[in-house]
Amino acid sequence: MDYKALLNEEQYRAVQCTDGPILVSAGAGSGKTRLLTYRIAYLITECKVPAHKILAITFTNKAAGEMKDRIQKVAPNGDLVTVCTFHSFCARMLRQYAQFIPGYKENFTIFSENDSAKVLKEIFKKLEIEDEQTKSKFKHNMSLIKNGNLTLSEYKKVYDYDADTEKFEKFFNLYQAELTKNNAMDFDDLLINFLNLIRTNQEVLDSIQNRYTYFNVDEFQDTNKLQYEIIKSISSKTKNILIVGDEDQSIYGWRGANIENIFNFTKDYPNVKVFKLEQNYRSTKNILDRANKIIKNNRNRLDKTLFTDNDIGSDVQFYQAQNETDEADFVVKNIVYQHSLGVPYHEMAILMRVNALSRVFEEKLLSYNIPHIMYNGFKFFERAEIKNTLAYLIALVNPDDDVSFNRIINFPKRGIGDTSIQKLTEIAQAFHTSIQQVVLTYEQYNLPKALNSKLKELKDLLLDLQNAIKDKPMTEFFRYLLSASKIPQAFDLENEQDYERYLNIDQLVNSVKEFEQNNKDATIVDYLESVTLSSAMDEDDNTGVVIATVHGAKGLEFNTVFVVGCEEKLFPINRDDGDDMEEERRLMYVAITRAKKDLFLTCSLSRFMYGKTEYTVKSRFLYELDLVSQRKINSTFSAYNNNNYGDNMNKLQTNTNQSFNYTFSKNTVEKQSIDLTKIKIGAKVSHPKFGNGEIVEFTPNSSNHCVKIKFDTVGEKMLSLDYAPIQFID
Repeated sequence: MDYKALLNEEQYRAVQCTDGPILVSAGAGSGKTRLLTYRIAYLITECKVPAHKILAITFTNKAAGEMKDRIQKVAPNGDLVTVCTFHSFCARMLRQYAQFIPGYKENFTIFSENDSAKVLKEIFKKLEIEDEQTKSKFKHNMSLIKNGNLTLSEYKKVYDYDADTEKFEKFFNLYQAELTKNNAMDFDDLLINFLNLIRTNQEVLDSIQNRYTYFNVDEFQDTNKLQYEIIKSISSKTKNILIVGDEDQSIYGWRGANIENIFNFTKDYPNVKVFKLEQNYRSTKNILDRANKIIKNNRNRLDKTLFTDNDIGSDVQFYQAQNETDEADFVVKNIVYQHSLGVPYHEMAILMRVNALSRVFEEKLLSYNIPHIMYNGFKFFERAEIKNTLAYLIALVNPDDDVSFNRIINFPKRGIGDTSIQKLTEIAQAFHTSIQQVVLTYEQYNLPKALNSKLKELKDLLLDLQNAIKDKPMTEFFRYLLSASKIPQAFDLENEQDYERYLNIDQLVNSVKEFEQNNKDATIVDYLESVTLSSAMDEDDNTGVVIATVHGAKGLEFNTVFVVGCEEKLFPINRDDGDDMEEERRLMYVAITRAKKDLFLTCSLSRFMYGKTEYTVKSRFLYELDLVSQRKINSTFSAYNNNNYGDNMNKLQTNTNQSFNYTFSKNTVEKQSIDLTKIKIGAKVSHPKFGNGEIVEFTPNSSNHCVKIKFDTVGEKMLSLDYAPIQFID
């Protein structure tokens, strides 16, 4: 096989470098999967490495399947190469060595998130924990322990100030005991138990190290602390480990991915050979120019610049709409135009930071009869929180619909469990009536006193809504329904996923409002029919325009990409500066590099959110991309983030297209002067978000002074003293 002809120069150099630690920093669209495939083939064909001695780890089952197929096509005995995810590899090893794991048998069950949620529900009930905030905190803290592989005693040292620590310890122990009793592990346990196994049992570690001699890890920027330690341990005998990653595409920090693993790799392996894949095969020169512009604003990265031999391509387009309807209209009309030029619908994508923005685009696509799919997620009207909320309307207009009523009987949660619901169902069947009618006449049945009090609350709500629906206009009634049922209060706004669900409910209000405005004398039945028919449209053939969050679109590519909602608080989402903002910027970089030929970015001058229309501020990323010119307007950005934006509206408006501009310094803060004499290893510091810590590493730099600080509560962070709000503690 002529590997030199099949690969570019840098890929070929990396493939030929077979032994020892190797780091490949692979830019977006630079052919990293191709490199991994041919490296494994090279090991088998040129280095005569037995295929069964090679381990390749990636992050999704889909990616693993695709890599297996590619290897089998180019390498003899390619089917003997172990290609899998971290979790499947750990599960396989744990089953093989189950006799060394106390309390487990080889046929252990892997609990899904739903399985774990059911166990947690029972434990919260047993401990009489009803407060949603406490539940959320306990689940979050359990994730911290597991992802950090901490013991409870180590956790307690950090959180000894928390009044709930003792109760949390009971909660954690009960959860783990329940898993053991069921001979089950959750996803985190697969990693934890395997790492603990190879750390405590040298015989097992030796066996695995003798089985594999070459190790390959894809998407290394997405590894967490546990995964890094696992691959480091099992490859420590030969140190023949190749990692492929792109720190510029590290966008999963919220679920434990640690971008520092790439940098730690170069420290743990001082003799590492580094290769940079900078030639992009996907995008035009114009698109790559914008991608390079924005990502260079991040400091925590290896320096590389993407280039391509592709055409210069069309200019990247920016459009500021008057409102979200105008924005959707612009996007969909351009989709129609692109399709008229021969671009298939499935080669076009609408990408957004939060999926709450999708509704108006879905409805606009429906109005143009354009097929579309929600990638890696549900269509707006099929999301659980939307279906559950609409079920109230259905139950009110059709009391015989038990399916819909079962959706609302415990939404929001009112303590009516599955056993009680089953009892109500049995009564309804025995008396040939609906479950809703049983609830409305619950006093007639010999039900437990505790259940009666909960049914009374539900009955009172239903009777109240039945009266309100008769005399209130559609939108007014819908808002009343949300208020009376307390649906918005069911979501924890500190939790990002719950926050998005809350925004989806907010968008549903706007949907009802728009339908009422556009359909005079329409009824709730008419509205329900319209959304039901919309949800029923065929979408299974994957031939439609893709609507996705940027997280969901990672790894995909399209001829034409529309990045929408480019506004402060939406993209970037409302997060602190520093590491969080760098991840937001990486998300924008990922969104941009999904496009092959045409790229559009849009924002809206005003947007209906949180039950009202508000003016917006353009995303800082539009300035970094040189898509919007800058004008100095004092404190605009900080005023907006402090929710005082309305007071500054008159200062912002211009006479051109009712548009406005503003400016801010890099990363929205002014560069500050620092006392260089205070920067030293061991210096004590404090940070308003991360608390107290000490400097453990200092990297002198002419443009910014980067330090690694080990904080007492959140571990190590790399920060720039030129911008981070650090105070030195004498």
